Amino acid sequence: MADEDDGLGLDDGGSDAAAPAKGGKGLFIPGLLKWVAIGLGAIILIVTVVVITMKIIGGNQSQVSAVPMTEEYTATKEILDWYTSLGETQTTTMEANPATVTVEVVLGYKKEDKATSTEITQRTVELKDFLRRYFTQKTAEELRPQNEENLKIEIRNAINDSILSSSKIKDVRFLKLRVIQQ
Repeated sequence: MADEDDGLGLDDGGSDAAAPAKGGKGLFIPGLLKWVAIGLGAIILIVTVVVITMKIIGGNQSQVSAVPMTEEYTATKEILDWYTSLGETQTTTMEANPATVTVEVVLGYKKEDKATSTEITQRTVELKDFLRRYFTQKTAEELRPQNEENLKIEIRNAINDSILSSSKIKDVRFLKLRVIQQ
């Protein structure tokens, strides 16, 4: 029976005190810590290699990619003040069977430009007369929606060249442009 007790390591004698350490119970925690340290070292090594590889592949590129923009979007549009007191103009076109034209035009000028605002106010009658004559000289075909931009440019240039003297308008817009064929 003594031989069986020695195999189980149940000795209570002081001479075999180091026996549990040899049996593997005392080496479990240091072995576990060794493998945890190896795992952490491997993770740190892998992350470092990935970061360095990405830096080399990416060069000096920033993390945020630049979105290409055309001139249309990069140029900021000037903010204008609008003269809206011209009211509605109604006239007919120049065809044999004339169409009725109803238009409300507003004029854009530089923000805070009191001189232009004052001159437009002083020349309101001339502007209304010009608009009436302008639309009377057009045909219904010329007043189609696809021609609006050309109409706006023509009106702006004519007002700047022949009506206003000391100031200029920057833009013309139609709040209403109705052409009714008879």
